[in-house]
Amino acid sequence: MQLYCNSLTAYQRLLTREVKIGDLLLGNGHPIRLQTMTTTDTLNTLATVEQSIRCIEAGAELVRITAPSKNEAENLLTIKNELRKRGYTTPLVADIHFTPNAAEIAARIVEKVRVNPGNYVDKKKFEQINYTDAEYLEEIDRIRERFTPLVKICKEYGTAMRIGTNHGSLSDRIMSRYGDTPMGMVESAMEFLRIARSETYHNIVLSMKASNPQVMVQAYRLLIQQMDAEFGECYPLHLGVTEAGDGEDGRVKSAAGIGTLLEDGIGDTVRVSLTEDPEFEIPVCHDLVKRYTNRASSAKTIPAIDKIPYSPFTYQRRESFAVANIGAKQVPVVIADLSKIESITPQHLQSVGYTYDALSDKWNISDAAADYIFTGHQVLDFSLPGTLRVITYPATWVNVTDKEKYLPIFDASGFVAAEQKSSQLNFVMVDCFSDETPINDYTYLDELTNDKTVVLCVSSTNAHAMPAVRRMFMELMNRKIQNPVILITDSNWQTTDEHLIHYSTECGALFLDGFGDGICLGMTQESYRQLSQGKQDTSGRNYGSNTSVEQFVNATAFTILQATRTRISKTEYISCPSCGRTLFDLQETTAKIRKVTHHLKGVKIAIMGCIVNGPGEMADADFGYVGSGPGKITLYKGKEIMKRNIESEIAVDELINLLKESDAWVEPA
Repeated sequence: MQLYCNSLTAYQRLLTREVKIGDLLLGNGHPIRLQTMTTTDTLNTLATVEQSIRCIEAGAELVRITAPSKNEAENLLTIKNELRKRGYTTPLVADIHFTPNAAEIAARIVEKVRVNPGNYVDKKKFEQINYTDAEYLEEIDRIRERFTPLVKICKEYGTAMRIGTNHGSLSDRIMSRYGDTPMGMVESAMEFLRIARSETYHNIVLSMKASNPQVMVQAYRLLIQQMDAEFGECYPLHLGVTEAGDGEDGRVKSAAGIGTLLEDGIGDTVRVSLTEDPEFEIPVCHDLVKRYTNRASSAKTIPAIDKIPYSPFTYQRRESFAVANIGAKQVPVVIADLSKIESITPQHLQSVGYTYDALSDKWNISDAAADYIFTGHQVLDFSLPGTLRVITYPATWVNVTDKEKYLPIFDASGFVAAEQKSSQLNFVMVDCFSDETPINDYTYLDELTNDKTVVLCVSSTNAHAMPAVRRMFMELMNRKIQNPVILITDSNWQTTDEHLIHYSTECGALFLDGFGDGICLGMTQESYRQLSQGKQDTSGRNYGSNTSVEQFVNATAFTILQATRTRISKTEYISCPSCGRTLFDLQETTAKIRKVTHHLKGVKIAIMGCIVNGPGEMADADFGYVGSGPGKITLYKGKEIMKRNIESEIAVDELINLLKESDAWVEPA
């Protein structure tokens, strides 16, 4: 195995052990399974059954139900019997956190149990404890003693198990030795896996979830490497970004993390954690997975590489020099494609973050304003905001008077042959292995890099596009080429969800590995036409006019940069998807908090339905809003409780007060 997958250039599924969950087979090359989790009270049998049915009919192949205590675990039998009576045989999964006795009950009833090694035996008090090696081993023995009975029950009843590590709920013991790291997540799971293997129990799936896609991707890669090194085999992997949020933010963050791994053939089952009704998660899972149906047969050959020039286990941005405001240590730029607009007016610039005030004759510039616009052959007949520059084709550019505001974009051969070039900044397009071009045919790259005005714009129409572009980045690094690089990605999908997933996977995967100094998203003419006519997704989100298409694409570019932590332009919400433990209306509360805090650029706010998901699951949030009892909210700053058991009616106001007390509040404009 090469590092963490079979190949970085040819699409191949990672071979994992076969696991049986009821009648469902997982791993070992079987289709990637789709799953979700109910949000109803588990003791409400009818509500849970009916929501499970909606999920199953939406395409869920596994349905997870929370069992926080013995009572809920016992009621799983009633729920299962009712589903079976109605003709539904989809395997059920019990979600367990702090209660081993509930897990042992559930393991005799449902087809699979999920345990979180961070809080199944260990307790979390956010204390730093210096363990000696002997003391550490004693703790492992304590885990073995408490965990082995569940393993034996699962083995006896043929029940599968997911060992599900969460970044935010690592135990004090793991944190003390490994820190808040992907390697700590891996070791947390491996401790439980070693115990299970010692009992010759192998019906196991693993997950490494985090709200930060960068941490999540690194943890899965490390886990695969560790399993292969220690056991010579890999167990099936359940992929997910935890607490992803809702709407576009949740879809983009999930696709960036999950899609990065799917691109390399990693993953046997997928769950997208959205703060929405669970049946809306399944179409998003489907859109993620369907991209790989014919991937191996339709992709052109990408040249293999023996040794990669970067570490996929730690983040380090590719080194580049600066050309104007692109490259070096500057945040990635956003280029908005306005070339499909027939006649661009000042009003069209509103869709990419610029609003003109005729009364004051000034432009207002938002935090999510594009840095450049591509107009194709158009020269604009109005004055532009001071920070905005225009990219056009060379034939248009040569006739423009203002060579400061207007910049050319060439194809590679056109740039080499061009008589006129910008003295400041030239964009040069590079097609990455769209056909089966040998790597030796890219000799022109060395010519381009002698010019310190060149910014490369990389893209590929290869069915395996992201690895094709990634392979080009590796070639640039091996040749010591340090020109800045813009990621150009077009989409030929139809719905907003499909576009979001395509863009987020293709670009998000590269940004997570430190590649890219800018982003430009576009779509085919047919896709543009369909979206502008109001193509809807299952959630009913709809973009209905030409201007809105540009707004959607521009917002998506900034959301990808936010999700990959490469450019922060807005408030970030870490919001759990709700479940039967949730103590308030999570969707309504999330919307309410968004409404009053969306202007707080760079602030991370976690909204957690119950104490299971907070404070641990909040991971790196700045502030937390956590259900602590019926109608009660506890507010956190970092992982410290600031206000305990507040009445929910005043909790949002109290959150604002906490933000003000912490100097994190600014008045909305």
